[in-house]
Amino acid sequence: MSDTLVVNEIYLSLQGESTFAGLACVFVRLTACNLRCSYCDTAYAFTEGKKRNLQEVLSEIKKLAAPFNHSALRTPHSALPLVELTGGEPLLQKSALPLMKLLCDDGFTVLVETSGALDISPVDPRVRRIMDLKCPSSGEVERNRWENIPHLKATDEIKFVIGTIEDYEWTKQQIVAHKLDAICPLLMSWVHPLRSAQQDKSLKRVPAGQSPITRQALAERIIADALPVRFQAQLHKIIWPPEQRGV
Repeated sequence: MSDTLVVNEIYLSLQGESTFAGLACVFVRLTACNLRCSYCDTAYAFTEGKKRNLQEVLSEIKKLAAPFNHSALRTPHSALPLVELTGGEPLLQKSALPLMKLLCDDGFTVLVETSGALDISPVDPRVRRIMDLKCPSSGEVERNRWENIPHLKATDEIKFVIGTIEDYEWTKQQIVAHKLDAICPLLMSWVHPLRSAQQDKSLKRVPAGQSPITRQALAERIIADALPVRFQAQLHKIIWPPEQRGV
């Protein structure tokens, strides 16, 4: 197995999504993705990146994490920062698997953001898998790998990115059909409109005939329908400009 990864960026910020939102996190953004979702805000990671060996990546993560380890405020229960592998699609690179294992061995809480189009079963069981189920407006709904669902654990999370009313209704159907709320936490994330600098010609178009939904309307439907989900805003897009990298 190769001991190198093509890395787009590594940086320290706050976790903007998931049940870990608001906590300090070292992000390792890997290059390449096999999907082209209509709302993708990281198209720059499709191709931009440099080959780096695992030890170099580990060293940079530990350097960014060092202030937390040496802080006078650290306690045995404050294992920060988190480390998240994201992309692109991190599971496209086989060396992501040993990197996650090494990070877990070093005592980090490790998250991986994955599209749900690839097999999640080889991921170290200590890793928190945040797996998308692609909704209709993504243009990639046919790529969902439903075989992943039996592999999900209570420590994992399923994310639905909602851009249209059709996405919302589809998501409700999947929650019931697959009893998803009995498996792990469910996340509903509103599609933040792309800035011109974020748009990429390779992205899929939202299928014709779908009706956009506002952030407020999504929140109100969740409440009205008493859905067992966590509404999430992307905190990094509230704190920093939505198109800013490295946050």
